[in-house]
Amino acid sequence: MKLSICTDVFGKIPFTEMLDKVKAYGIEAIELTTGGWGGCFFVPSAEELINDPEKLKAFKDEIDQRGLEISALNCSGNPLIDTPMGHAHSKTIHDTAVLAGKLGVKTIVTMSGLPAGAPGDKTPNWITSTISWPEYDGVNYMVDAVNYQWEVAANWWKEFAQFAKDQGVEKIAIEEFPCQLVYNVRSLMKLCEVVGPELSPMIGMNLDPSHLMIQGAEPIAAARALKDKIFYVHGKDARIESRLADVDGLLENLPVDQSADRTWNYVGVGCGRDLQWWKEFFSVCRMMGYNGYVSLEMEDLTMSVEAGLETSIQALNQTISK
Repeated sequence: MKLSICTDVFGKIPFTEMLDKVKAYGIEAIELTTGGWGGCFFVPSAEELINDPEKLKAFKDEIDQRGLEISALNCSGNPLIDTPMGHAHSKTIHDTAVLAGKLGVKTIVTMSGLPAGAPGDKTPNWITSTISWPEYDGVNYMVDAVNYQWEVAANWWKEFAQFAKDQGVEKIAIEEFPCQLVYNVRSLMKLCEVVGPELSPMIGMNLDPSHLMIQGAEPIAAARALKDKIFYVHGKDARIESRLADVDGLLENLPVDQSADRTWNYVGVGCGRDLQWWKEFFSVCRMMGYNGYVSLEMEDLTMSVEAGLETSIQALNQTISK
């Protein structure tokens, strides 16, 4: 495995300065955001690069001169909602596939998206309670909503998986983010099912253990269940704030900057689970056949960016299966 980093953590600094920082940390690869919800600080836009060969070459030359690799292009967003945002995210994800092909990058990291609950609705609807009820006069609106969402997902993902394949992309690594249609192993397998056997080999998981932790799942068990569907791995930790979670549970909607009041927080690697856990996690990923990049995504708001990076890099260097 090789260590990579999601570059948004460096904020709005010049592109070349960011690359030099990555090298100084001893990291071998970069995961670049090309649009969607990410900061997109270092790629003007996927569209701009694919339409300007000279700018694309200069961009790639700066990376090559430093001996860095591009581990993946990240375009996380919600392409499944019928709003201007959803249409923009859908276009960006398609542009990112084209850019990946031009750069020779084989993996795209993104999210599944989340539709509304019915045609004409404009608000994404994350249904995580049982759909066994409520029912009135023979109609169960929860069942209808879930069926509709998977129909929307099937149509969009069939088209995009084929499009990405045509550009030379080999793996679409879907991050199992909460408030998305794909948020765990079962829902990833459902997406593979609705896309169909011809295109489902294109789809796997960006296994981000922090998202499973905060849902009460065990990422090591998830890695075993995923097997060869582990397409990419984020090095990111989370901590359950037990004294609060014991009272209010893990369903948390407070803003992420209210760390002291939340029942869980994203934290630097090793600040949630100990290093023995991380060693086992990476060992199991390797045992399941994954030997790709581990990309540090640092979103710890309980410490400075520098402290979070140093803590996480040190922990990952001690635990990934190199």
